[in-house]
Amino acid sequence: MPAPVPRQRAIPAAEGGQAPAAAPNGGSAQDSSEARTASPRAADPSENATDRTTGPAPARTETAAHTHLTLLLIEDDPGGSPIVPELLDQAGKPIRVRTARNLTEAARLLTDDVHCILLDLALPAPGRTGDGDELAVLKHVLELAPRHAVLALTGADDTERGAEAVRVGAQDYLVRDELDGRLLSRAIRYAVERKRSDSAERRLAEGRVRAQENRRLERGLLPTPLLDGSPLRFAARYRPGRSRALLGGDFYDVVRTPDGTVHAMIGDVCGHGPDEAALGVELRIAWRALTLAGLCGDQLLGTLQQVLEHERPDDEIFATLCAVDIAPDGRRAGLCLAGHPSPLLARPGHPARLLPYDNNGPALGLLPGARWPRTQVELGAEWSLMLYTDGLIEGRVGDTGERLGQEGMVEMIRRRLSEGLRGEELLSTAVNEVRDLNGGELTDDVAVLLLDRAAV
Repeated sequence: MPAPVPRQRAIPAAEGGQAPAAAPNGGSAQDSSEARTASPRAADPSENATDRTTGPAPARTETAAHTHLTLLLIEDDPGGSPIVPELLDQAGKPIRVRTARNLTEAARLLTDDVHCILLDLALPAPGRTGDGDELAVLKHVLELAPRHAVLALTGADDTERGAEAVRVGAQDYLVRDELDGRLLSRAIRYAVERKRSDSAERRLAEGRVRAQENRRLERGLLPTPLLDGSPLRFAARYRPGRSRALLGGDFYDVVRTPDGTVHAMIGDVCGHGPDEAALGVELRIAWRALTLAGLCGDQLLGTLQQVLEHERPDDEIFATLCAVDIAPDGRRAGLCLAGHPSPLLARPGHPARLLPYDNNGPALGLLPGARWPRTQVELGAEWSLMLYTDGLIEGRVGDTGERLGQEGMVEMIRRRLSEGLRGEELLSTAVNEVRDLNGGELTDDVAVLLLDRAAV
């Protein structure tokens, strides 16, 4: 189901690595340099939050156009004496300095063009008076600005707390009495680059975790069929939709029970994402377990609906499903459809056709107490049976805007069969042709499985 997309916050300069692009307020670089030399509190002692290049801090903007690095200094100095010397970046341009006397002011000044925060560790943390945590103010700032570089400022007799601040999450610490312009400028550049590197490493690690989750979901959605002892041949193809790196809600399975019956199933959970994929895995595993336990037809689908109703994250989630059970002699099958497209049957000397779908029951999860009739189908001595999800038939056909549909899919399979394609080659060619007709990757996932029986 489509969901509202929240408005994204602009990536801060600390993580994006881009500084603003022109002197603020339309002023010249010389104007900015002169403004920077004034004491931040000289003009108005009552002014608490200041910017050493522009005066009061500008409002948040997602298209800042400055070229300077920006430092947010958070320190409480009642005397008003500046502790930060004149700063220049690596290109010799002035580093802007904003000053806040407390964390409330800091939160207001923490706009997206701030690159680095210089925090006085002696500053008290709000609501943490007397709790014994010497780094409470740093932890508060790290929560307030998780994507900004942070430098801790401490006294000469308190370097151990500075080292502990780095362990907690600061990029570096500086000793107040040792501050000079060159040291601080270099520390700011180092902190910004280290934060950018840490952020990139974190994103890489998160990507590895997502890839591992995807592989686990893939193993659950697309299992190895259990066909030992069966003369039937199996082939399958899966292609995820273009808008997702994660597998969607399509799933399938094939098992042979001890009596020689081959059971095949393909299904599709509505929606796309990890929740739908996980639900697809649960339904597939439940289907396999119930099938091996001897359930079939309406009884099996009714139990699957109960699983879906208990496991789905939302009452509007449903799943379509097609299930067939092929008799041990391979000449006939039972078919149950739960809101799913009917399989395609191809036999030598006969055009490929869709199996009957008059008794198609509702999708799982739509109607409590629903029933799913089982239709008996004659297959013959030699045949191919193709089960598929609706991603195969809902693609567009060229610039007409029309969908391929089941009729178009049947004609395509007939043509490919006449060319002598079978098994894996038939599925690969069919899926690629559907994509080409669509003019690119399909928006929905496509799952197709094929069972073949040769004449004995």
